[in-house]
Amino acid sequence: MVKVWKFLAGLFAGRPPSDHGDRKPDHPLFAERRREFESLIGYRIRDARVFERALIHRSSLQQHHHASTSNERLEFLGDSVLNLIVAEYLYRRLPMAAEGELTQLRSRLVNRRALATYARAIRLADFILTSPGTSGSSGKGHETITADSFEAVIAAIYIDGGFDEARKFVHHRVLNAINSGEVVTHDDNYKSMLLEYSQAHGLGIPRYTIVHEEGPDHDRTFTVEVSLAGLTRGLGKGKNKKEAEQSSAAEALSRLSGLPHATPRL
Repeated sequence: MVKVWKFLAGLFAGRPPSDHGDRKPDHPLFAERRREFESLIGYRIRDARVFERALIHRSSLQQHHHASTSNERLEFLGDSVLNLIVAEYLYRRLPMAAEGELTQLRSRLVNRRALATYARAIRLADFILTSPGTSGSSGKGHETITADSFEAVIAAIYIDGGFDEARKFVHHRVLNAINSGEVVTHDDNYKSMLLEYSQAHGLGIPRYTIVHEEGPDHDRTFTVEVSLAGLTRGLGKGKNKKEAEQSSAAEALSRLSGLPHATPRL
């Protein structure tokens, strides 16, 4: 406990954080691929040790794992830095958005799937040191490893270059993913949004009814109306029932709220 308080006292006294642990991490590939990695992340590394650690997954250490020798502690720090940067960006970019909208947007930009997308853009998986069994894995487990390592890299940049460099890195990665459409910031599930709106305003549960079908069997067009509290609120068309229901819900939201029915786009 005394050591913890001494650390906190030093941190708040203004000394930069350090996380080198008791020994240098063993990442055999990093030295020879350092320049390639710098090019991919767009940052010139000063202290390679912290980046080596950011790229070491605990599985590679097996029974010799210790918190100070894998990227877990950096992941913890990077998560906080990332959330602050994204929150600051949204706060400044969307001055009229309510707290709930900002929270929802931040969640979409920092969830595991989004982080894995950012990681793929810089080929982060090529540099992460894992156990032989883990390195060939795919799916949710692989996505989690790359997402966690992306947060660790953010922490490494923050430690090595400061907050401004970390912010620059995050902004570039996040905005590229948004502009390319790989990370979606808006919600097009209008049925879900209408249900939330109707329940919040005491209007009951939306009722969807097919009022018209036209066209041949292989190319049908459905017209669906949605009603709330016995009144028709929206009418929509689509090539299938689901699409038509979504369209009618979108129109109902627009009529009821008088506001754009999607979460603000960045």
